[in-house]
Amino acid sequence: MKWLLAFVAGFVSTLVFHQGLLELLHLLGVVPFPAWNMAPVPPLHVPSVLSLAFWGGLWGVALWAMIRHQQGGRRWLWGAILGALLPSIVALFVVFPLKGMPLAGGFDPKLIIGALLLNGVWGLGVVGLMKLYRQG
Repeated sequence: MKWLLAFVAGFVSTLVFHQGLLELLHLLGVVPFPAWNMAPVPPLHVPSVLSLAFWGGLWGVALWAMIRHQQGGRRWLWGAILGALLPSIVALFVVFPLKGMPLAGGFDPKLIIGALLLNGVWGLGVVGLMKLYRQG
C-alpha cells in the first residue's frame, strides 16, 4: 500500500507543486509557457500534463524508496536534493536527446536551474504528501 501511496504522492505533487511553481514562474515572466499543458502526447495521446504526472508518480515511488528511512529534517532535505537532481539528470541527459533536443538543453543555465527548482519542489511535495498520508 505504501508504494501505491508513493505513486499517488508523486502524481499529485507533479500536478500541484511542480506545475504550480511552473505557473508562478510563467506569471512572473521567467518562463514563456504556462503550466498544465493539455496538448496530447504520443503514443496514447493523453494530455501532456497527465503524462508528466504519471512519470512523476513513478519517480515518487523511486524517491520514497530512497528516503523512507530518513527521519524529520533529513527526509525533507533528501527529498528536495534527490527530487531536484535525479529527475533533472534523466530529463536533461536522456529524455532530451531521445526527443531530438540538445543534450542538457544546450547547457542553458536557465533551463538547468529551472529543472532543479521544479523538481526540488516536486520532491518536497512528495515528502509532504507522504507525511499527510501516514498521519491519516
